[in-house]
Amino acid sequence: MRALIVEKNEDGKTSAGVQEIDESRLPEGNVTVSVEYSTVNYKDGLCIGPGGGLVREYPHVPGIDFAGTVEASDDARYKPGDKVVLTGWRVGEVHWGGYAEKARVNADWLVPLPEGLSTKQAMAVGTAGFTSMLAVMALEAHGLKPENGEVLVTGASGGVGSVATAILANLGYDVAAVTGRPEQSQYLANLGASKLVTRDELAETVKRPLERETWAGCVDAVGGSMLARVLGQMKYGASVAAVGLAGGAQLPTTVVPFLLRGVNLLGIDSVMQPYENRLVAWERIASDLPMEKLEGMIVEATLADLPKLGADILKGQVRGRVVVDVNA
Repeated sequence: MRALIVEKNEDGKTSAGVQEIDESRLPEGNVTVSVEYSTVNYKDGLCIGPGGGLVREYPHVPGIDFAGTVEASDDARYKPGDKVVLTGWRVGEVHWGGYAEKARVNADWLVPLPEGLSTKQAMAVGTAGFTSMLAVMALEAHGLKPENGEVLVTGASGGVGSVATAILANLGYDVAAVTGRPEQSQYLANLGASKLVTRDELAETVKRPLERETWAGCVDAVGGSMLARVLGQMKYGASVAAVGLAGGAQLPTTVVPFLLRGVNLLGIDSVMQPYENRLVAWERIASDLPMEKLEGMIVEATLADLPKLGADILKGQVRGRVVVDVNA
Protein backbone atom coordinates (compact mmCIF):
# COMPACT_ATOMS: atom_id res chain seq x y z
CA MET A 1 0.00 0.00 0.00
CA ARG A 2 1.07 3.61 -0.64
CA ALA A 3 1.20 6.16 2.14
CA LEU A 4 2.60 9.58 2.91
CA ILE A 5 5.26 8.89 5.52
CA VAL A 6 6.65 11.66 7.71
CA GLU A 7 10.03 10.87 9.27
CA LYS A 8 12.15 12.74 11.76
CA ASN A 9 15.80 13.07 10.77
CA GLU A 10 18.83 12.98 13.06
CA ASP A 11 18.94 16.78 13.14
CA GLY A 12 15.37 16.84 14.52
CA LYS A 13 13.84 18.10 11.27
CA THR A 14 11.06 16.24 9.51
CA SER A 15 10.66 15.15 5.89
CA ALA A 16 7.61 13.76 4.11
CA GLY A 17 7.28 11.59 1.03
CA VAL A 18 5.12 8.89 -0.55
CA GLN A 19 6.36 5.35 0.16
CA GLU A 20 5.25 1.78 -0.49
CA ILE A 21 4.76 0.07 2.88
CA ASP A 22 3.40 -3.25 4.05
CA GLU A 23 -0.13 -3.33 5.43
CA SER A 24 1.21 -5.09 8.53
CA ARG A 25 2.63 -1.74 9.67
CA LEU A 26 -0.84 -0.31 10.23
CA PRO A 27 -1.60 0.40 13.90
CA GLU A 28 -4.01 -1.56 16.06
CA GLY A 29 -7.74 -1.21 15.50
CA ASN A 30 -10.82 -3.33 14.92
CA VAL A 31 -11.85 -1.90 11.52
CA THR A 32 -9.70 -1.72 8.38
CA VAL A 33 -10.84 0.81 5.80
CA SER A 34 -9.89 1.05 2.15
CA VAL A 35 -9.42 4.82 1.99
CA GLU A 36 -10.77 6.63 -1.06
CA TYR A 37 -10.40 10.31 -0.18
CA SER A 38 -8.87 12.53 2.47
CA THR A 39 -8.45 16.30 2.77
CA VAL A 40 -6.10 18.99 4.10
CA ASN A 41 -6.66 20.92 7.34
CA TYR A 42 -4.40 23.25 9.31
CA LYS A 43 -3.55 20.40 11.69
CA ASP A 44 -2.51 18.30 8.70
CA GLY A 45 -0.09 21.04 7.69
CA LEU A 46 1.46 20.87 11.14
CA CYS A 47 1.70 17.07 11.08
CA ILE A 48 3.18 16.95 7.56
CA GLY A 49 5.77 19.55 8.58
CA PRO A 50 7.14 20.46 12.00
CA GLY A 51 4.53 18.48 13.93
CA GLY A 52 3.34 21.36 16.10
CA GLY A 53 3.56 19.09 19.13
CA LEU A 54 0.73 16.95 17.73
CA VAL A 55 2.77 13.96 16.49
CA ARG A 56 4.18 11.75 19.23
CA GLU A 57 6.03 9.06 17.31
CA TYR A 58 7.78 8.84 13.94
CA PRO A 59 7.55 7.52 11.28
CA HIS A 60 4.02 8.81 11.02
CA VAL A 61 1.09 8.87 8.56
CA PRO A 62 -0.88 12.15 8.86
CA GLY A 63 -4.43 12.83 7.67
CA ILE A 64 -7.00 13.71 10.33
CA ASP A 65 -9.93 12.92 7.97
CA PHE A 66 -10.76 10.13 5.58
CA ALA A 67 -13.69 8.45 3.86
CA GLY A 68 -13.79 5.04 2.28
CA THR A 69 -15.11 1.49 2.33
CA VAL A 70 -14.82 -1.02 5.17
CA GLU A 71 -12.51 -3.85 4.13
CA ALA A 72 -12.52 -5.87 7.36
CA SER A 73 -14.26 -5.43 10.70
CA ASP A 74 -14.28 -7.14 14.11
CA ASP A 75 -17.10 -4.85 15.26
CA ALA A 76 -20.75 -5.77 14.61
CA ARG A 77 -21.66 -2.18 13.70
CA TYR A 78 -19.65 -2.31 10.46
CA LYS A 79 -19.28 -4.93 7.77
CA PRO A 80 -17.19 -5.13 4.59
CA GLY A 81 -18.61 -2.86 1.92
CA ASP A 82 -19.97 -0.21 4.31
CA LYS A 83 -19.13 3.39 3.45
CA VAL A 84 -17.70 5.30 6.42
CA VAL A 85 -16.30 8.69 7.42
CA LEU A 86 -13.75 9.56 10.09
CA THR A 87 -12.89 12.98 11.52
CA GLY A 88 -11.09 13.76 14.75
CA TRP A 89 -10.26 11.46 17.67
CA ARG A 90 -6.55 12.42 17.30
CA VAL A 91 -6.31 10.24 14.20
CA GLY A 92 -3.57 11.62 11.97
CA GLU A 93 -1.91 13.03 15.08
CA VAL A 94 -1.21 10.27 17.61
CA HIS A 95 -2.75 7.49 15.49
CA TRP A 96 -1.90 6.86 11.84
CA GLY A 97 -4.36 8.69 9.62
CA GLY A 98 -5.90 8.94 6.18
CA TYR A 99 -2.95 9.79 3.93
CA ALA A 100 -2.68 6.17 2.86
CA GLU A 101 -4.54 3.67 0.74
CA LYS A 102 -5.65 1.86 3.89
CA ALA A 103 -6.29 2.82 7.53
CA ARG A 104 -6.94 0.76 10.63
CA VAL A 105 -8.93 2.44 13.42
CA ASN A 106 -11.35 1.81 16.27
CA ALA A 107 -15.00 1.41 15.25
CA ASP A 108 -16.04 4.03 17.84
CA TRP A 109 -14.30 6.69 15.76
CA LEU A 110 -16.28 6.03 12.57
CA VAL A 111 -19.69 7.21 11.42
CA PRO A 112 -21.69 5.81 8.49
CA LEU A 113 -21.51 7.90 5.34
CA PRO A 114 -24.77 9.90 5.25
CA GLU A 115 -27.21 8.97 2.50
CA GLY A 116 -26.87 11.34 -0.42
CA LEU A 117 -23.17 12.05 0.13
CA SER A 118 -20.32 10.44 -1.79
CA THR A 119 -16.97 9.75 -0.12
CA LYS A 120 -15.48 12.54 -2.24
CA GLN A 121 -18.14 15.02 -1.09
CA ALA A 122 -17.63 13.93 2.51
CA MET A 123 -13.96 14.86 2.26
CA ALA A 124 -14.78 18.14 0.57
CA VAL A 125 -16.60 18.73 3.85
CA GLY A 126 -14.06 17.09 6.20
CA THR A 127 -13.25 18.41 9.66
CA ALA A 128 -13.57 22.00 8.44
CA GLY A 129 -17.13 21.55 7.22
CA PHE A 130 -18.08 19.33 10.14
CA THR A 131 -16.86 22.04 12.50
CA SER A 132 -18.81 24.66 10.54
CA MET A 133 -22.01 22.66 10.95
CA LEU A 134 -21.41 22.25 14.68
CA ALA A 135 -20.95 26.04 14.90
CA VAL A 136 -24.21 26.74 13.06
CA MET A 137 -26.05 24.24 15.26
CA ALA A 138 -24.67 25.89 18.40
CA LEU A 139 -25.72 29.35 17.21
CA GLU A 140 -29.21 28.05 16.41
CA ALA A 141 -29.45 26.44 19.85
CA HIS A 142 -28.73 29.87 21.34
CA GLY A 143 -31.52 31.54 19.43
CA LEU A 144 -30.09 32.57 16.08
CA LYS A 145 -32.72 33.00 13.35
CA PRO A 146 -32.47 34.58 9.88
CA GLU A 147 -34.71 37.47 10.91
CA ASN A 148 -32.28 38.45 13.70
CA GLY A 149 -29.92 40.17 11.26
CA GLU A 150 -26.56 39.73 9.59
CA VAL A 151 -24.26 36.88 10.57
CA LEU A 152 -20.51 37.46 10.38
CA VAL A 153 -18.09 34.76 9.21
CA THR A 154 -14.39 35.50 9.79
CA GLY A 155 -11.66 33.78 7.77
CA ALA A 156 -14.41 33.22 5.23
CA SER A 157 -12.26 32.05 2.31
CA GLY A 158 -10.66 29.27 4.37
CA GLY A 159 -12.11 25.79 4.75
CA VAL A 160 -14.28 26.38 7.83
CA GLY A 161 -15.38 29.81 6.68
CA SER A 162 -16.25 28.68 3.15
CA VAL A 163 -18.56 25.92 4.35
CA ALA A 164 -20.08 28.10 7.08
CA THR A 165 -20.84 30.80 4.51
CA ALA A 166 -22.52 28.32 2.16
CA ILE A 167 -24.59 26.66 4.92
CA LEU A 168 -25.75 29.93 6.48
CA ALA A 169 -26.67 31.46 3.12
CA ASN A 170 -28.61 28.33 2.17
CA LEU A 171 -30.54 28.54 5.45
CA GLY A 172 -31.62 32.07 4.59
CA TYR A 173 -29.14 34.16 6.57
CA ASP A 174 -27.55 37.38 5.35
CA VAL A 175 -23.83 36.53 5.57
CA ALA A 176 -21.09 39.13 5.93
CA ALA A 177 -17.84 37.42 4.97
CA VAL A 178 -14.50 38.63 6.34
CA THR A 179 -11.35 38.01 4.32
CA GLY A 180 -7.89 39.47 3.99
CA ARG A 181 -7.86 38.51 0.31
CA PRO A 182 -10.13 40.88 -1.63
CA GLU A 183 -9.48 38.88 -4.80
CA GLN A 184 -11.70 36.21 -3.25
CA SER A 185 -14.78 38.46 -3.32
CA GLN A 186 -16.39 36.67 -6.28
CA TYR A 187 -15.66 33.26 -4.75
CA LEU A 188 -17.41 34.32 -1.52
CA ALA A 189 -20.33 35.85 -3.39
CA ASN A 190 -20.77 32.55 -5.25
CA LEU A 191 -20.98 30.80 -1.88
CA GLY A 192 -23.83 33.12 -0.89
CA ALA A 193 -22.15 35.97 1.00
CA SER A 194 -24.22 39.14 0.71
CA LYS A 195 -21.45 41.45 1.97
CA LEU A 196 -17.64 41.44 1.96
CA VAL A 197 -15.84 42.83 5.04
CA THR A 198 -12.12 43.43 4.67
CA ARG A 199 -9.85 42.10 7.37
CA ASP A 200 -8.50 45.60 7.99
CA GLU A 201 -11.93 46.76 9.13
CA LEU A 202 -11.77 44.38 12.10
CA ALA A 203 -8.02 43.93 12.64
CA GLU A 204 -7.54 47.00 14.83
CA THR A 205 -7.23 46.20 18.53
CA VAL A 206 -10.30 47.04 20.61
CA LYS A 207 -10.36 50.66 21.73
CA ARG A 208 -13.80 50.56 23.38
CA PRO A 209 -15.33 47.53 25.06
CA LEU A 210 -18.61 48.12 23.20
CA GLU A 211 -19.28 49.41 19.70
CA ARG A 212 -22.48 49.72 17.67
CA GLU A 213 -24.61 46.56 17.78
CA THR A 214 -24.07 45.07 14.34
CA TRP A 215 -24.03 41.27 14.15
CA ALA A 216 -26.77 38.79 15.07
CA GLY A 217 -24.26 35.94 15.19
CA CYS A 218 -20.73 35.04 14.20
CA VAL A 219 -18.70 32.00 13.18
CA ASP A 220 -15.14 32.98 14.07
CA ALA A 221 -12.17 31.06 12.66
CA VAL A 222 -9.59 33.74 13.51
CA GLY A 223 -9.54 34.41 17.25
CA GLY A 224 -7.06 36.94 18.63
CA SER A 225 -7.69 40.67 18.36
CA MET A 226 -10.33 40.21 15.64
CA LEU A 227 -12.50 38.07 17.91
CA ALA A 228 -12.05 40.65 20.68
CA ARG A 229 -13.25 43.38 18.33
CA VAL A 230 -16.21 41.35 17.11
CA LEU A 231 -17.42 40.63 20.65
CA GLY A 232 -17.94 44.35 21.17
CA GLN A 233 -20.04 44.58 17.98
CA MET A 234 -22.50 41.77 18.72
CA LYS A 235 -26.19 42.51 19.19
CA TYR A 236 -27.78 42.07 22.60
CA GLY A 237 -27.94 38.36 23.52
CA ALA A 238 -26.13 37.30 20.34
CA SER A 239 -23.55 34.51 20.18
CA VAL A 240 -20.13 33.93 18.65
CA ALA A 241 -19.08 30.36 17.81
CA ALA A 242 -15.28 30.20 18.16
CA VAL A 243 -13.81 27.54 15.88
CA GLY A 244 -10.20 28.58 15.20
CA LEU A 245 -7.16 30.67 16.05
CA ALA A 246 -5.62 31.67 12.74
CA GLY A 247 -5.11 35.15 14.19
CA GLY A 248 -3.70 34.00 17.52
CA ALA A 249 -4.70 32.27 20.73
CA GLN A 250 -4.74 35.37 22.95
CA LEU A 251 -8.03 37.21 23.51
CA PRO A 252 -7.35 40.87 24.43
CA THR A 253 -10.83 41.86 25.58
CA THR A 254 -12.93 42.67 28.65
CA VAL A 255 -15.97 41.01 30.23
CA VAL A 256 -18.13 44.03 29.34
CA PRO A 257 -19.81 42.50 26.23
CA PHE A 258 -20.83 39.50 28.33
CA LEU A 259 -22.15 41.55 31.24
CA LEU A 260 -23.85 44.47 29.50
CA ARG A 261 -25.08 42.81 26.30
CA GLY A 262 -25.38 39.19 27.36
CA VAL A 263 -23.11 38.09 24.52
CA ASN A 264 -22.30 34.36 24.44
CA LEU A 265 -18.92 32.98 23.41
CA LEU A 266 -19.41 29.36 22.35
CA GLY A 267 -16.41 27.06 22.06
CA ILE A 268 -16.68 24.52 19.24
CA ASP A 269 -14.64 21.31 19.45
CA SER A 270 -14.91 18.76 16.65
CA VAL A 271 -12.28 16.26 17.80
CA MET A 272 -14.04 14.59 20.74
CA GLN A 273 -17.68 15.15 19.75
CA PRO A 274 -19.98 12.32 20.95
CA TYR A 275 -21.26 9.88 18.36
CA GLU A 276 -24.89 11.08 18.44
CA ASN A 277 -23.84 14.70 17.84
CA ARG A 278 -21.73 13.54 14.91
CA LEU A 279 -24.67 11.74 13.33
CA VAL A 280 -26.90 14.81 13.65
CA ALA A 281 -24.22 17.13 12.24
CA TRP A 282 -23.51 14.89 9.24
CA GLU A 283 -27.22 14.52 8.47
CA ARG A 284 -27.55 18.32 8.62
CA ILE A 285 -24.57 18.66 6.27
CA ALA A 286 -26.25 16.33 3.77
CA SER A 287 -29.45 18.39 3.89
CA ASP A 288 -28.25 21.99 4.46
CA LEU A 289 -25.01 22.30 2.47
CA PRO A 290 -25.73 22.86 -1.23
CA MET A 291 -23.64 20.36 -3.15
CA GLU A 292 -23.19 22.74 -6.08
CA LYS A 293 -21.62 25.26 -3.68
CA LEU A 294 -19.41 22.53 -2.26
CA GLU A 295 -18.17 21.66 -5.75
CA GLY A 296 -17.08 25.28 -6.19
CA MET A 297 -14.78 25.01 -3.15
CA ILE A 298 -12.91 21.88 -4.23
CA VAL A 299 -9.26 21.73 -5.22
CA GLU A 300 -8.21 18.19 -6.20
CA ALA A 301 -4.89 16.72 -5.10
CA THR A 302 -2.91 13.47 -4.73
CA LEU A 303 -0.63 12.07 -2.03
CA ALA A 304 2.37 13.49 -3.87
CA ASP A 305 0.94 17.02 -3.62
CA LEU A 306 0.65 16.92 0.17
CA PRO A 307 4.10 18.16 1.28
CA LYS A 308 3.58 21.43 -0.63
CA LEU A 309 -0.08 21.75 0.38
CA GLY A 310 0.87 21.22 4.03
CA ALA A 311 3.30 24.12 3.84
CA ASP A 312 0.80 26.29 1.93
CA ILE A 313 -2.05 25.87 4.42
CA LEU A 314 0.22 26.95 7.29
CA LYS A 315 0.84 30.18 5.33
CA GLY A 316 -2.88 30.76 4.73
CA GLN A 317 -2.48 30.10 1.01
CA VAL A 318 -5.11 27.39 0.56
CA ARG A 319 -8.61 28.45 -0.48
CA GLY A 320 -11.71 26.36 0.12
CA ARG A 321 -11.43 22.60 0.47
CA VAL A 322 -8.71 20.29 -0.84
CA VAL A 323 -9.86 16.76 -1.73
CA VAL A 324 -7.05 14.21 -1.80
CA ASP A 325 -7.51 11.13 -3.98
CA VAL A 326 -5.19 8.77 -2.12
CA ASN A 327 -5.29 6.19 -4.92
CA ALA A 328 -4.31 8.55 -7.74
